[in-house]
Amino acid sequence: MTTNTLKPVLIIGGSGVVGRRAVKALRRLQPRLPIWIGGRDTHKAAALAREIGLAEAVRIDLERDDLGLPPDADVSGVVVLLKDDTLRSLRYAQGRGVPYVSFSDFAFDIGPAVALHARHPTRAPVLLLGHFLGGVMTLVTLHLAREFKAVHSIEMGGVFDEEDVGGPAASGDMERLTKGVPSPLIRHEGRFLWASEEVATRVFHGVDGTAWTGRAYPLLDVPSLAAATDANTVRIDFAVRPVARRPPGQGPGLEVVIEITGETPEGTTKRVRHALVDTEVHSGLSALGAALATERLLGLAGGAPVAPGLYHPESVLDPAYVVERVRESGTRLWTM
Repeated sequence: MTTNTLKPVLIIGGSGVVGRRAVKALRRLQPRLPIWIGGRDTHKAAALAREIGLAEAVRIDLERDDLGLPPDADVSGVVVLLKDDTLRSLRYAQGRGVPYVSFSDFAFDIGPAVALHARHPTRAPVLLLGHFLGGVMTLVTLHLAREFKAVHSIEMGGVFDEEDVGGPAASGDMERLTKGVPSPLIRHEGRFLWASEEVATRVFHGVDGTAWTGRAYPLLDVPSLAAATDANTVRIDFAVRPVARRPPGQGPGLEVVIEITGETPEGTTKRVRHALVDTEVHSGLSALGAALATERLLGLAGGAPVAPGLYHPESVLDPAYVVERVRESGTRLWTM
C-alpha cells in the first residue's frame, strides 16, 4: 500500500461560484492531491470537501498574518480565487516558499503584488492570473496564432448571457472595476492606452453574424498577448446577451470570437476568425484555468515544480495542452 506524500494545496474562496468548480476540476485532474478549501463559511466548504473526498474545510482570516491556520500547517501552494486587498495570502506563501496564484487582479491591481514579489524575488513562484477565463483564452489564442510568422493584431469579442453574473466575488470584482479605473487597457497601434470613451467600445460580429457592441476591459490578457506576440493591436471586448436573444432552447452560455491578423510563413497578410462556444456559464472555463495553473505550478503536470519568479499563464502552461483540456470539457472551438 502506497502512502500519499503530497501536501495539501490551499484554495481560498474554494466554496464560491468559481471556487467550487475549480476544486472539482482540480480533483478530476489530480485525484490524489489533498485540498484545503478555505473561506469564512466552513459549512459550505465542509460539504464540498465531503463531496470530492481527500479534502478538508479550513477557516481563513485574511486579517491575520497566519491566515488563521495552525502554526504547523504545511501546504504545497496557495490559490486565491477572491480579491485579497491585504496580500497576507501572498506573504504567507512567500514565507513558506510555495507557489501562489492570484486570480482576481485586473491590470490596474497588480502593482502591490509585483512590489512584494520584487522585494522577495526568490521566495516563491507567483502567478498573476487575472486573465479572461483564468488564462484559458490567452492560451487558446496563442495556440491559434502559431500559424503566423508575425502577428499584427488580436481582437477578441466575448458575449455573456445577462443571467451569467457569477457570485459575490465576481460582483465585488465588477464593483471594484467600475469604481477603481474609468478606462480599460488596450494596445492600439503599438501603444498601451487607458482607452478613452471613443475607443473603449467596438462593434464585433458573433458566431451567427449578430453585431454586438462590446466594451474593452482592463484584463491581463492584453499585456500577456502583446508580450508573447508583439502584436501592435490587442483588445478584448465584452457584450451582454439579453435572455430574449438567446437561441431557442439554450440556457445561459458563452461565446467568444477571436480575430487574428498577421503575416503567414509565405509572406502574405491573412486574417482569421475562430469561435469558442460553451453552453455552460463562464465560471466553468474560469475554474478549469485555475485548476490547470495550480497543477502546473505544483509540478503535477507538464514538468517539474515551477521555480520562484513572477509569471503569467503563458509562461508556465503549454497552449496545446490547454486547448486539449478545453475540448475535453465539452467546449467547442473551430475556425469560422
